Amino acid sequence: MTEHRVCPWWLGFCLTCPLFRLGQNPHKILAPYVREGWTVLEPGPGMGFFTLELAQLVGPSGRVVAVDIQPKMLDRLKRRASRAGVAERVEARLGSAETMAIANLREKIDFTLAFAVVHEIPDKGGFFSEVSGASKPGALLLVAEPKGHVKDTNFDSELQAASDAGFELVDRPKISRSRAALLRKK
Repeated sequence: MTEHRVCPWWLGFCLTCPLFRLGQNPHKILAPYVREGWTVLEPGPGMGFFTLELAQLVGPSGRVVAVDIQPKMLDRLKRRASRAGVAERVEARLGSAETMAIANLREKIDFTLAFAVVHEIPDKGGFFSEVSGASKPGALLLVAEPKGHVKDTNFDSELQAASDAGFELVDRPKISRSRAALLRKK
């Protein structure tokens, strides 16, 4: 099995710093794609930099399923969601390096945010297959990877794995310091 590295849980504190929003504003990135009442999947949410904004956008009738492999990240995420008043909209799930354990979400997801996470996943094909199985037909998937960690060729390989799993490219949105693609499930 290939060695697999994930962002250490303590680095999540840096990502929740308000100054981080100056370069990557969650509302500006997500608002064009997420609607009230939707069910959203967020693999690798960390401590919730995007999760809290997703919970605001889906509103009281929506839900965010946040899956991480690090219990400490999920604990902090739940605390932050509680303080923000959106805990009832956020379902924190513990996954593993092999699976997100989302089989019970078959065709229930309207939008998936995979922000700075796909490059950390050992089996990219398996990841996109899981997302595809959970996604409704026509569901959107926003993949964004940090330019400093992921080269163009690696990103193209990720997009090919997504295509093989049943997603088609819709757009290449501009996101600061990122390589990004908006995909739709066929």
